[in-house]
Amino acid sequence: MRNLIIALLILSGTFIFSCKSHTSNANPDSKTFVLSDTMLRTTTFAKAVQKPLKNELEFYGKITADNNKLIEIYPVVGGSVTKVYVELGDYVKKGQLLATIRSTEVAGFEKELNDAQSDVVVSKNNLKAAQEMFEGKLNTEREVLTAKSELEKSESQLNRIRETYKIYSLKPNSVYEVRSPISGFILQKVINEDMLLRNDHTNNIFDVAQIDEVWAIANVSEADIQQIELGYDAEVSTFSYQGKVFHGKIDKIFNIIDPDTKSMQVRIKLANPDFLLKPEMKATVKISNTLREKMVAVPSTSVIFDKSRNFVMTYKDRFNIETRKVEVYRQVGDLTYISSGLKEGENVITHNQLLIYDALND
Repeated sequence: MRNLIIALLILSGTFIFSCKSHTSNANPDSKTFVLSDTMLRTTTFAKAVQKPLKNELEFYGKITADNNKLIEIYPVVGGSVTKVYVELGDYVKKGQLLATIRSTEVAGFEKELNDAQSDVVVSKNNLKAAQEMFEGKLNTEREVLTAKSELEKSESQLNRIRETYKIYSLKPNSVYEVRSPISGFILQKVINEDMLLRNDHTNNIFDVAQIDEVWAIANVSEADIQQIELGYDAEVSTFSYQGKVFHGKIDKIFNIIDPDTKSMQVRIKLANPDFLLKPEMKATVKISNTLREKMVAVPSTSVIFDKSRNFVMTYKDRFNIETRKVEVYRQVGDLTYISSGLKEGENVITHNQLLIYDALND
């Protein structure tokens, strides 16, 4: 295949080979050649520059909802579930009705409400009678004050029960309404119509969360803990969105080791305005930091790996192209750090480099 490519290049006039020998670090017998105008127009270059050394580590984790924006909803009474209005994954608004439950406990609250309303009526009548009798010199002021005190107590009791109705969303006919305390998505639903909830039911029946901002939780192995610090940059990718990267920073380090995984968890906050990231998604987290040390760096596309060695094609002009063996120190994304074989300021070929390498070294 390489011979075929070279033959085609020669026939098309892309390369003009000379008869002079050319010294190369990769192949002493390789020949010099001149790039044609056609090839030169499609060839790109980059300059080797000194850049701060970056360190990058890769971990696995998952996406979770922000715990500060997640509400677990518990039933305040037991009873029979008469209707469920939402499904798992639905978006709900604050105050939206999620379910209704008929409960004997609510019936008890209704009796208390009726009794309190009756007590207020009786207390008002007693006060009115006491005031009339006081005006007619038939009782003392103390009896009027006592009647006022009883009215205040009965009104306070009525207000307490009405507030209970408001807080717990209790309705007439022994109905308890389950409403969402925040706007968000239903992340958990463990309630269905006709389900009977016991009075001592202690498990939540809904989870509602806002996911306009989510967390990526990464598991850091014990060997890498010393290389992780707050504020380090993080790139998060998921299986669902291949090629899409979400950017954030480490804002929390959980300084405990999970006995099962032998790893420590770190948290990255991520903006999620379009709700692309869903809780429980698997995630790959790349954490990087910049060191004070500098090293010569080139675009990763310029590096050629062949015969267990790394090379770049250095370029001075169309008459001076050299295959240069280099030692790669580290690759971080689209940047590769070179520890030896290349000097700052030298130009490397970043496009068409494979064709040129094949032509020079076959």
